[in-house]
Amino acid sequence: MQGKELSKSNTKLIGKLGIVVIAMFGFGFAMVPLYNVFCDVTGLNGKTGRIAAQEAAAETVDKHRTVTVEFVTNLNQGLNLEFRPARESLRVHPGALYTTSFYARNKTGHDMIGQAIPSVAPGLAALHLKKTECFCFRRQPFKTGQGRAMPVTFIIDSELPKDIKTVTLSYTFFDVTKTAG
Repeated sequence: MQGKELSKSNTKLIGKLGIVVIAMFGFGFAMVPLYNVFCDVTGLNGKTGRIAAQEAAAETVDKHRTVTVEFVTNLNQGLNLEFRPARESLRVHPGALYTTSFYARNKTGHDMIGQAIPSVAPGLAALHLKKTECFCFRRQPFKTGQGRAMPVTFIIDSELPKDIKTVTLSYTFFDVTKTAG
């Protein structure tokens, strides 16, 4: 009798563990969309927004205030790429549209496809930094040895809290050649 009860108990346990595994898989699959919603709602993680050029042109410029925008570049571990901002910082008036660029050159010895992922600090500033054009919006193919300037056109809206004097726009460049095709 105890053998049957033990077998029945084991079967129930295996069933419960199976449900836990399926639930964990489902949760892992849903993490990216849930994380994106969380970032949109809270403004955390420094994700930047996208704005149409016409909408940016309609912004009111605050000529009495300046904010320093710092530009930082990072490479994914082991990536043999030259990647740098054209300038390290820019003083901007909230509400005005600005363009700068970043330079990248493939030093890998083979063709590659790269993708830059942006981040903004402090996190609250990400809600107010919006781009009309950015190399980060799409993957960047590079032939061996090829280099090029890649523009970024952005605006910091005039709703940026007054206590934020410096905003850091950072890009991390990844090699996505293997996943691109």
